[in-house]
Amino acid sequence: MHYDAVLDFWFEQIPESKWFKRDDALDKQIRQTFSATWEAARCGELFHWRENSKGRLAEIIVLDQFSRNLHRESALAYAQDGMALVLSQEILQQPDWTRLNSKEKAFSLMPWMHSESPVIHNQGIKHFEALGEPGFTDSAYRHKTVIDRFGRYPHRNQDLARQSSEDEQAFLHEGKGRF
Repeated sequence: MHYDAVLDFWFEQIPESKWFKRDDALDKQIRQTFSATWEAARCGELFHWRENSKGRLAEIIVLDQFSRNLHRESALAYAQDGMALVLSQEILQQPDWTRLNSKEKAFSLMPWMHSESPVIHNQGIKHFEALGEPGFTDSAYRHKTVIDRFGRYPHRNQDLARQSSEDEQAFLHEGKGRF
């Protein structure tokens, strides 16, 4: 599969309203169309996509976004976050990154938001602010608030077999912070 198929699917075929909402039909469509691509990305086999920023962006979407669609309520949803973050850090150094549109740039930065590292969040906020996409910047701040408070995302605890603190349990009971 060529990386253009991922970009066309994500930016042209799916309405933005579905990007961050649970949608079983979308999850099924991603599973049917991109499972093999996800597996190849997970294994580092899509290295040839990294020749330009569009290819890197597609690999980031596969590892960062598709992982969450393919493996909801599972540790596998987050297992590729480190690899996606490294690709995101590297894409910023690519001269053609500036040619991506603002939504493409935002998705190339999403691994910063998904990290559980306060250091990464502090730097990621700067990238999102520079982007000038208020919705993404606001979301980055909301994510950072959870990391600043807990040092991790409490909603991942069950999936990652982590014990939740009483404060995290109360937070989750309030229905806050589910990303």
